[in-house]
Amino acid sequence: MYTYFEKAGRVNTEAALKIAFKAFKERGLKHIVIASTFGDTGLKAAELFAGKEANLVVVTHNVGFREPGKIEITQEMRAKIESLGAKVYTGTMVLRNIGTAIRELQQYSQQDLIANTLRLFGQGIKVCVEIALMACDAGLVPPEDVITVAGTARGADTVAIIKAMPSNKLFNLKVREILAKPRDW
Repeated sequence: MYTYFEKAGRVNTEAALKIAFKAFKERGLKHIVIASTFGDTGLKAAELFAGKEANLVVVTHNVGFREPGKIEITQEMRAKIESLGAKVYTGTMVLRNIGTAIRELQQYSQQDLIANTLRLFGQGIKVCVEIALMACDAGLVPPEDVITVAGTARGADTVAIIKAMPSNKLFNLKVREILAKPRDW
């Protein structure tokens, strides 16, 4: 069943996580990848999936995303999430880093083209694809169907089932289903 949220953003976090949990229970998918900048959404997901036979991976921004040498998630938040059995992954954002540097010089990059094409479906879909690639690159999820949760700005508003692939196999990745997304993206 597909859900449209009337507005984008964190107001949908609880509902998006419930949709992901329902897919986890009903479909037998054991890998869940959640985008979380500051850790709030990651902590809610870790609490929801705690004690379940789930491989929950919380993907943060890379160090230096906003300011060189800094990361938005605190060590305390990371420790809380990990204490509930989830993994927290901080790594290179596949559709941002090098392409952003090239864009600053040339006004264009191939990564930007891919990211902006995915944004036609919503910011959350772009992030769902990106975190599936990142988690697979890190060996935290296998190249198989995973539940992904992401959002627009803070919180979660998008849930998709994606066949994860490493980033060098981007075009083998498959967006199997979009379970929820904001209508007004």
